[in-house]
Amino acid sequence: MPAPSLSVVIPTYQEGERIGRTLTALKPELTPEDEIVVCDSGSTDDTLGLARAAGARIVEAPRGRGPQTLAGGRAAEGDWILFLHADTRPASGWRRAVADFAADPANAKRAAVFRFALDDDGPQARRVERLTRWRGRVLGLPYGDQGLLISRQTYEEIGSHRPYPMMEDVEIVRRLGKRRLTELPVDGVTSAIRYRRDGWWLRPLRNSTLISLYLLGLPPRWVAKLYE
Repeated sequence: MPAPSLSVVIPTYQEGERIGRTLTALKPELTPEDEIVVCDSGSTDDTLGLARAAGARIVEAPRGRGPQTLAGGRAAEGDWILFLHADTRPASGWRRAVADFAADPANAKRAAVFRFALDDDGPQARRVERLTRWRGRVLGLPYGDQGLLISRQTYEEIGSHRPYPMMEDVEIVRRLGKRRLTELPVDGVTSAIRYRRDGWWLRPLRNSTLISLYLLGLPPRWVAKLYE
């Protein structure tokens, strides 16, 4: 039986400064049956040029990570789907880890994420990583920066992503449930630029506050307004 194929779905808008490194990390390990699907919302920088140069399939989508991710998930043709942010690049060996997870029949109804990591050598980055990993392990709420690997069949069965402007990643892992989530033994290395810009304490506090407000019932559109 052939190995399951993979669709890597990446939502984008003006990601030219970030997506290049992610595509460079992805391409060498993809199999001929795999694909990259870039779901874009009108980028005018070199996002689409970089995506096309990497052989990605372009899907137009409404603005907002939820609508983009939903469009990419619907367009995906692989047996498994890896939803990935444009500024997160999987570490070496990521495709083997995906294949090993997908090959286990016990994981057919489960999903997996990468270990959260930041591309910064400072101790503050290690602190954020530890807190984020604790959140994912104990609360079952991994960051969207960790990607989400799920079989296309299970993705369709649970009803796919919701077209929320924000919190679409939190919403889908809550539907999956903590017991159906696994952490792959590979880092998903995310750009630390937002932490350096917004503050190593302030940004995690802001993220936690927004998630808490959403979990308390604040509609995603209002969470998005607060984020902006």
